Formats: sequence, C-alpha cells, structure tokens
Amino acid sequence: MSEISVQDQTARKVQWQRLGLLFAFLAILWVFFQLFSSVLMPFVVAAGVAYFLDPAVSHLSGRGIPRSIGTTIVLGAVLLFVVLFILLLYPVITAQASILVANLPGYIKTAQTDFGHIVTDLQARLGPGVMSQKLKDLASNQAGEIVSFVESTASSILGSGFAVVNILTLFVITPIVAFYFLRDWPSIVHHVDTWLPRPYEAVIRVQALEVNRILAAWIRGQAICCLMLAVIYATGLTIVGLDLGLIVGLAAGILSFIPYVGTIIGASSSVLLVLSQSPGWHGVLSVLAVFALGQAINDYIIQPRFLGDRVGLPAVWVIFSLFAGGAAFGFLGIMLAVPVTATLGVLARFWLKRYLMSPLYLDPPPSS
Repeated sequence: MSEISVQDQTARKVQWQRLGLLFAFLAILWVFFQLFSSVLMPFVVAAGVAYFLDPAVSHLSGRGIPRSIGTTIVLGAVLLFVVLFILLLYPVITAQASILVANLPGYIKTAQTDFGHIVTDLQARLGPGVMSQKLKDLASNQAGEIVSFVESTASSILGSGFAVVNILTLFVITPIVAFYFLRDWPSIVHHVDTWLPRPYEAVIRVQALEVNRILAAWIRGQAICCLMLAVIYATGLTIVGLDLGLIVGLAAGILSFIPYVGTIIGASSSVLLVLSQSPGWHGVLSVLAVFALGQAINDYIIQPRFLGDRVGLPAVWVIFSLFAGGAAFGFLGIMLAVPVTATLGVLARFWLKRYLMSPLYLDPPPSS
C-alpha cells in the first residue's frame, strides 16, 4: 500500500509540474507578445506564408526536387505574381485613392444631405409627429463623425501594427524569413514533435492534426474566397460605372475574411459614392445588385466548394476572435486570432468529449 501511495504522489507531482510548466509557458508567451508585438509582424506574416505554401513545396520535394530549390521556385512565383499585380493595378489604385481623398469632404456633405432628405421624406409619409427634430438633426449631422470614427479606428489598428516596422521593411524581411521557414519546415515540425511529453504524445499529435486540418481548410479556402469576391466586386462596380469601383471592390473582397463585414462595408460605401456621383435609385440598385450577386455566388458556389463543412469555425467566433485579437495586440492580434481560435476550439471539443465520458457526467448522485 505504501508503494502505491508513493507512486500516486509522484504521479500527481509530475502532473502539477506539467500544468505549472504549461501556465508558465503561456504567461511568458503573453508577455513576449505584449513587449514585441510591434516588431513581430514580418515573422508572423512569413510563418503564415510558409504554412500556406508548404504543400506546394512538399509536392515538388516528393518529385525529387531539393527542398531549397523547390522553395525558391514557389516563393519566386508568388513574388513575381505580387510584383506584376502591383505594377498592373498600382497606377489605377493610386489614381482612385487620390480621387477618394480629394472628394471625401464632398462625399460627407452629400451623405449628410441625403440622410436629411431621407428623414424628411419619412416624416412627410408617416406624419409630422413620428419623426422628431432631434432625430432629423442626428441623421443629417452625424455622418461626418461616423466617417471620422472609422478613419481613426483604422488608423489606430494599422498604426499599432506598423509603428516600428514600416511597409518597406515588411516587404523586405518577410520573403527572406519565409524562405527559411519554408526550407526548414519539416525540420521545425520534427523538432516540435520531439518536445511532446511522451505519455500524451499520441493525444497531442491527434489534436494538432485536427487544428492543422481546420486551419488549412479555413486559411486556404478563405484566401480563395476573398480573392474571388474581390474580382467579382471590383469588376461589377467598374461595369456599373462607379468612379471608385476598383478600390472599393478590392477592399470589400479583402475584408470578406470577416464574415459578411466586407460585403456590408463595401455596399454601404458604394451606395454613398453612387449617390454623390449620380443621385437616384438606378445607381443604388445597380451597386446593391453587384453585392447581392457576389454574396449569393459566395454563399452557394464558392464557399461550399472551397470551405464546405470542413471548417469548425462558426462565423460568430471568427468575428469575436478578430475583434478581441485586435483589441489585445493590434494588427498582430488580428492575424493570430483565427489560429488561436481554431486551437481553442479543438481543445474545447476534446475536453467536452472527455467530460461526457467521465464519471463527473455519467455517475448518478449518491442516494440519500
């Protein structure tokens, strides 16, 4: 009995040591991100690029091509595509951005006038007692404050992420770090695998594979969805004649990694712009039709094809995680939000399954 008691005490002591080590690691990681979040951007982006491109490099490596050469080929192809994309669209995007900055005060004034007309029309239709003067003043005068709030929010998010590391540094450092990540990816995974505690090695590996499955499906699938939506929105808005259709469509497509947020922001911005450009319902209906068509194609064709039911990330949790990550670590937190949420979701489902099979859930209460 004494030997069994000593063994139990030793096992409990080891378990508490493991828990203490885990909490210490998480605390150190939190402090590390708090201290160095402003300079980690190129490394996090490079890790994401390496994770995204690893299947292609592994495919080339399986065909007998050395991993260093395969990494150079894949990364070079991606960089060439990015450079061509920038060279082709940069003049148009720059011109439209200049137009947006120059005409922004006019857009705000037009939005105030249009809101005032809408409230006046509703007051005429519903009766003078329905719409108060305070509500009318609020609708006609707050557009400028809303735009200023959006601008300051975007500036704070981007500023927190790029306060130290500017865009030029990001584009210089990221490809170099991504190359080393891609080249050494199997070695990195192998070393992490050797650090797993042996008694829980199989369990941890299964959960890690599940996290990898969810992340691969979400990140690669969502990237394809955002790219297709950006093309659809930019093309559609340009066809209907919106002056800033290209830049609004691309922005709406990129923001679509937050479910429905890109479509809502893009549609709202397009309606305000088209009212400033040519007041009337024809232009409004045209831009709304573009976004309705794009969202329908995304919901019924693109997402079922590239995402389907493989992703265990509900839209509500994705939205919450992105805002929570942005509040905690700025732009870096936004980039890390989905991987962290996917990991927590897998762990939560694992422990819920353990709980439903445990005596805590199954055993009846003791009879009185």
